Amino acid sequence: MRAREPDDVGAVVRDGVTIGYEVFDGPEGAPTVLLLTSWAIVHMRQWKAQVPFLARHFRVVTVDGRGNGTSDRPRGAAAHLDREHIADAVAVLDATGTDRAVAVGLSMGARHALQLAAWHPERVAGVVAIGTALPWPLPPGFDEVRDTHEGWEKANAHYWRADFRGWVEFFMSRVVPEPHSTKQFEDLVGWGLETDPETLIDTVPGIAEPTEADAEAICRAVRCPVLVVHGDADAVTPYSGGVAVAAWTGGSLVSIPGGGHAPTVRDPVRVNLLIRDFVRSLAGPRPGRVSWVPARARERRVLLVSSPIGLGHARRDVAIAEALRQRCPDVAIDWLAQHPVTTVLGPRDRLHPASAGLATESAHIESEAGEHDLHAFRAIRRMDEILLANFHVFHDVVDAAHYDLVIADEGWEIDHFLHENPELKRSPYAWLTDFVGWLPVPDGGPAEAALTADYNAEMVEHVARYPRLRDRSVFVGEPEDLVTCPLGPGLPTVRDWTREHFAFAGWVSTAGPPRDRERLRAELGWRDDESVCVVTVGGSGVGTALLRRVAAAYPCARERVPGLRMVLVTGPRIDPASVAVPDGVEVHGHVPDLERMLAACDVAVVQGGLTTTMELAEAGRPFLYFPLAHHFEQQIHVPHRLDRLGAGTRMDYATSTPESIAAAIAEALATPVRSAPIAGDGAARAAELLASLLDRPLTETSRPLP
Repeated sequence: MRAREPDDVGAVVRDGVTIGYEVFDGPEGAPTVLLLTSWAIVHMRQWKAQVPFLARHFRVVTVDGRGNGTSDRPRGAAAHLDREHIADAVAVLDATGTDRAVAVGLSMGARHALQLAAWHPERVAGVVAIGTALPWPLPPGFDEVRDTHEGWEKANAHYWRADFRGWVEFFMSRVVPEPHSTKQFEDLVGWGLETDPETLIDTVPGIAEPTEADAEAICRAVRCPVLVVHGDADAVTPYSGGVAVAAWTGGSLVSIPGGGHAPTVRDPVRVNLLIRDFVRSLAGPRPGRVSWVPARARERRVLLVSSPIGLGHARRDVAIAEALRQRCPDVAIDWLAQHPVTTVLGPRDRLHPASAGLATESAHIESEAGEHDLHAFRAIRRMDEILLANFHVFHDVVDAAHYDLVIADEGWEIDHFLHENPELKRSPYAWLTDFVGWLPVPDGGPAEAALTADYNAEMVEHVARYPRLRDRSVFVGEPEDLVTCPLGPGLPTVRDWTREHFAFAGWVSTAGPPRDRERLRAELGWRDDESVCVVTVGGSGVGTALLRRVAAAYPCARERVPGLRMVLVTGPRIDPASVAVPDGVEVHGHVPDLERMLAACDVAVVQGGLTTTMELAEAGRPFLYFPLAHHFEQQIHVPHRLDRLGAGTRMDYATSTPESIAAAIAEALATPVRSAPIAGDGAARAAELLASLLDRPLTETSRPLP
């Protein structure tokens, strides 16, 4: 799922060749940014990390260069010369009604941006040239028949025809040589394989056409402002080339020490901010009134970012926020949140208006799910562009206003990109989570084990390099709740590493103080002489299959448990009408105070999410839980915690029939619950840890005058 869908998708046909493009509308009157595709070994999705952010500030047009993506793959070297790409770009500008644009390109795209500015100066207001391939002669011997193809010897027509994947993988390994670039490499290889070797072979004569003298002449003909960005460890186009382009154009040069060829994918936050600031600079001073609030007049403010993947994070964050208000009454709390988090916020919870700009994470998770199957690690890994887009929303918020504390509850994007860009930290920062460590599922094989270990290694390195970036790391639980699996080869165990770097808040109760079950049942309309089974799948929106299967078990369960009452709760992201049930089964949509039902029921059937299962364990209720297949947290982390407490009965969705579910419900009702007690002071403990990061409360004599 994309973080930002285009507002217009189109194509132009020039000399019989179709060129695809997309348009993303920006603020009214904003300048246009033209994103030119690099070589035919990629297509315009190469800009997925830039488009969502830039389109909040400017109008954005992306072009699929001929040879890949939605554009044609014409045959013959003449069809791929630079002049054809420039004519394509002009045709797209005309088709989209764009008089002038800031042209941005990477590698060959940077070359084309400079050529467009030199040959059509009236159409280009500025150029951002990243890793410029001007000139870019491929290694000699492209057409030779060779016995070996080691390293750059793979730049060979015969090798491309024999092992195109081998060439693409080699080339992309040079594009992103930085450590922990597995996802970027995977994307680049996938895009490269969407073209074919013959098309790429046809591009080579045009690539080698401009000499160094030609390159200098093109650059000196550019009259608009130019920003050059180049990594000094670029293994594709030498850093010296970027220095020369900056000198020839009189442009500014931003060097990236240790950076490879594609900072657009490996260091996207920095590149995005550079592009934004450059485009803004072309328009001159920004109109409007600017104000600054002196420190003595500022209210104390906390920004709370709560993961929208399920409702558990939100409900515990509401409890922590209330405890923090009790501890620090003068603190105002703003929420940067999206659905379904917004369904649990109360009148005291201020939703930041920038929340409307967040890309939906829950919809992405739902799009990744199968029938009671969600490969959580892969789903979050493929959510990279959404996470980046949402980090930029967060950064805009903290850049525009002061906060005394930022709290991120499993805000993966915030934690990752702050560690990658530590200079962007504006306030004390606290990180909350109820699990630590990406773990491979058994059938993921060596490849998944290597990927999860790489992600964990990056986390370990982040914290070791910038130990004070997280002013406080809080684990929602106790040390014993952590698994003892290693984070990866040569890495410490989950428990050992977390004990060293986290404070422990204990479980944050979301159910409030113990309830009188008889009174609750009366309020819910449940009779004392009936057994009530509550079936709920939380807020993630991926539980429809489980609801249907448990509902199908109701007739059989009622035979085993006469008078059984079954109540299905679909949650905020599942339409109750989409769940067909037999007669006698009640179906409810979102129930804001679901904890009342869980505390009052006789038995429950749930997914394997932590919050709901812990609420049931805390209430001392028997329950069946069905962890989602391939969901490493529900399959590994949550069962470890529940086993320690002696709570719940684990079930396997794949092998469970309506009959076996009915039998398990009856058995759970007949078996006494002997779960370990759970301390309910986690919210207060968490609030105390967080409050220690805030300044001392204002005294009456130091409060600002009204």
